[in-house]
Formats: sequence, C-alpha cells, structure tokens
Amino acid sequence: MPRTIRLLTLSLLAAVGVFTATACGDEGGVETTGSGIEVVATTTQVGALTRAVAGDNVALTVLLAAGADAHDYEPNPKAVKKIGEARLILRNGLGLDDWLDDTIEGAGGDAAVITVTDGIALRETEGAPDPHVWHNPQNAKLMLDNIVAALSAADPAQASLFAQNGTAYKQVLDQADAEIRALIDAIPVENRKVVTNHDALGYFFDRYGLEFIGAIIPTTSKDAQASAKELAALQDLIEKEGVKAILAEEEVDPKVARELAADTGVKIVEGLYADSLGEAGSGADTIDGMLLSNARKIAEGLQ
Repeated sequence: MPRTIRLLTLSLLAAVGVFTATACGDEGGVETTGSGIEVVATTTQVGALTRAVAGDNVALTVLLAAGADAHDYEPNPKAVKKIGEARLILRNGLGLDDWLDDTIEGAGGDAAVITVTDGIALRETEGAPDPHVWHNPQNAKLMLDNIVAALSAADPAQASLFAQNGTAYKQVLDQADAEIRALIDAIPVENRKVVTNHDALGYFFDRYGLEFIGAIIPTTSKDAQASAKELAALQDLIEKEGVKAILAEEEVDPKVARELAADTGVKIVEGLYADSLGEAGSGADTIDGMLLSNARKIAEGLQ
C-alpha cells in the first residue's frame, strides 16, 4: 500500500480508536466502601490514595470506575446524590475533572472541595498543565499530604490515624520509586527513546530519564486526533531518532500504535496504565502497583 494512503488509513483508525475507547468505557463506577464521614473522590488515583490514608474509616465513594476516562465523565444520578451528601470532596483538578463544578452546583450540599494536586510542580503540554501528576511517586506523596490534611480537617478525631497511614504509604511509594529507578537504570541509554499513544506519561519519563520523542495523539487528551501529516512526521521522527518502542496505554485503542510499530520496525509495549488505575486484583489498582506494573513492562520492552 502506498505510504500516503496507508497514513490516511492510520489517521482514520486513530479517530475511530479514540471514539471507541472513549464511548465504550464504563465510566460510572460510583463505588462506596467503608463507613464514617461521607467522602467523594473523583478519580481512581485520588480514590486509591484516599483509601491508603483512611482505610475503611470513612465512607469513600470513588466516582470513576477503573478504565474510565475522567476527561469525558458524565455523572449519573447516583453520583450526583453522593456528591450532594458528601462532607468532603477530593478532586485531581488541573482540567481533569472540570465536570465536577457544574455537578456540585446541581447537587447542592455543603462539602469542602479540595484539589489534591495543589503545590505540585507541573509540566506543561500544548500550553496547559499536564494533569497526570501521579506518574511521579514524589508527586503522589504531595497528593497524600493534601489528602491527610483534608481528612483531618473533616474528621479531627481520626487525624492521628490519617497521619500515620499517610506516612506508612509514603514509605511504600519510596520503595516503589527505588525499584522503578533500578529497572529503568538497567535499560541501555541508547534504548530510552519512546513514543506513546497519547502524552500522558511525561511525569514518569521526567522522573526516570526516558526521552519522550512524540505521541500518536499529540496532547494529554484522548479526544484529539492525529492527521495523516502528523503521523507521517511522527514515523519519520521514529526512524530518525532511533526510537526503540511505542508505548500503548490500556485506555486507548492500540490499532494505530500497532500499525505504526509494524511500519517502523520498532517494538510495541501494550497494557500500560495512564489515565486510570487497573481493576481490583490486577496488581495495578494502587498507585505503587500501577507504577511498578508500567515500569516492568517498559523495562522489558526497551531491553
């Protein structure tokens, strides 16, 4: 197939793939566990960190299910009810869960609303802050601090417990950080150039010294589409830079990444977690588990 026609086909696949991944995900998790004050977390990442701090000592509702896209989430009636009943709402912010503002207005209630990413040094992409801060465990520790402070203010009787649990999970994150560092350091330096499905792993790359060359979807949002011209330029860049692998996330259809990998003769590393944690029992349903899962797959693919 001529290259121009093939790239046009890939561009169409990108559009269809993005639509499929976005439209078909189960985005209405609204799962509540534990008992105590009513707390709502918007995303799986914020929910997992909150559970690490609170255990079962609060009634925690996580709005998004594993695999759901926070950018396009539309709260269902159960979610709206939980938001209206909450004493505390914990959000990621940075444009990832902007839908929350209108939902709070519609739901009523008087919950304290805390952005748990406050105070984190942000990278920018396309002139906007990259919201995927949890891919650096040091950022996750800052999120923990904000969650501990918010929970302690909402439930002072358990402040000591929240602080202890927060400190304990920081140690878990530090252990994961060290293991990831060792995995990535073992990759030959010349093999550390990567392309991704979309630009969501930048904090991970910056932390561990991987070189991001480009993305099939050239923004942090999965809703964008790559043109045939952009895909042609990316293919040329892969070949020019000696990229060793294309990294494909769980939440984005891998068709285009597979085709591009085949055309350029590079490896494809699939099954990475970018916008969501994994399902319960996957080993990637906590921040440390997700980061280690990604690191092991990347390290294996870049050897």
